[in-house]
Amino acid sequence: SAALAALSRREGVPLFMTLLAALQALLFRYSGQGDIVVGTPVAGRTQASTEGLIGLFVNTLPLRTRLSADLSVRDLLARVRGVTLGAYAHQELPFEKLVDALDPVRDLARSPLFQVMLAMQPAPVSLQRLGELILQPVDVETTTAKFDLTLSVSETADGLRGWLEYSADLFD
Repeated sequence: SAALAALSRREGVPLFMTLLAALQALLFRYSGQGDIVVGTPVAGRTQASTEGLIGLFVNTLPLRTRLSADLSVRDLLARVRGVTLGAYAHQELPFEKLVDALDPVRDLARSPLFQVMLAMQPAPVSLQRLGELILQPVDVETTTAKFDLTLSVSETADGLRGWLEYSADLFD
């Protein structure tokens, strides 16, 4: 994780973009497809007026990157940076409206624009006390995958912690 953080600093990109580039490069290598789309959730609180509100404002951004075998790591990171910043500039467009505008062929068995998700989670919350009440995080196992593959990553004091959720119908 220290080497990934150093690479991110050297190339002027956040760690999320480095992880996205690595995931897309891995998908390119295994699939042979040069057009890779990975979805990512965004907080949806871009305006100061929404910061104090209670509720879920999450939106999903599809991040489409074109890859090729001759692309260097530096060039891939620059390409991912451009794609990601472009998507962030339009993150207030609801995902459903984007799907309606693009009008892809629909299949109830899959997400319309991407099948792989990358989620950068906030650092895990430590034990909290509210008077005599003690709150602590609990890992909850899921039994169904929302996408073909979801990589969730969080930064911890010990480095990166990641976990994969996948469709058991597709992967052993």
